[in-house]
Amino acid sequence: MDAVVFDLDGVLVNSFAVMREAFRTAYAEVVGNGEPPFDEYERHLGRYFPDIMRIMGLPLEMEAPFVRESYRLAHLVAVFDGVPEMLRELRAHGIPLAVATGKSGPRARSLLEQLGLLDLFTVVIGSDEVVRPKPAPDIVLKALGVLGSDPSRTVMIGDAVTDLASARGAGVAAFAALWGESDDESLLAENPDAVLRDPSELLEVCIGTSRTL
Repeated sequence: MDAVVFDLDGVLVNSFAVMREAFRTAYAEVVGNGEPPFDEYERHLGRYFPDIMRIMGLPLEMEAPFVRESYRLAHLVAVFDGVPEMLRELRAHGIPLAVATGKSGPRARSLLEQLGLLDLFTVVIGSDEVVRPKPAPDIVLKALGVLGSDPSRTVMIGDAVTDLASARGAGVAAFAALWGESDDESLLAENPDAVLRDPSELLEVCIGTSRTL
């Protein structure tokens, strides 16, 4: 492989609980009483937050408190087991890495820096930094441009249908990551090019080994 592009939430980091709490707070502040429709929100994860609000018919004003709470609770976000080792071994083998996320670029870079992972990536691109966020291919195409990689030798790792669609639109291989809290049934129904159940399995694909540094 020439390069690997990763989604962030649900692939590199376990941010599900933080997103749930941030969504709950934003809903209470802007909409009011009632049970936040988190199950529906979860079905759209991978998209840019304002796009999700439009799809769900919820006020765009929810974005500000959602982002505020996401920053406040960022210290609770954990990296998935095996991810740092996997990233470092890919880099040790000369494979450039990128992040293409539904988050905004500043928030994604802030989180990765806090977790000590930012320096492992050539570029981190947020949905606010492209004209058309996922499922459009723009964000993956932008990553390819920065990495200078051949699409036919590049892979995108995602945990949402929107990730797979964005990858395929950009002409790169679409791999499904099932080690988080993804909807496995929906992902498998999209016939991804590969299914990964542990971060080490990506090493087997890219460099022919599951050994970690």
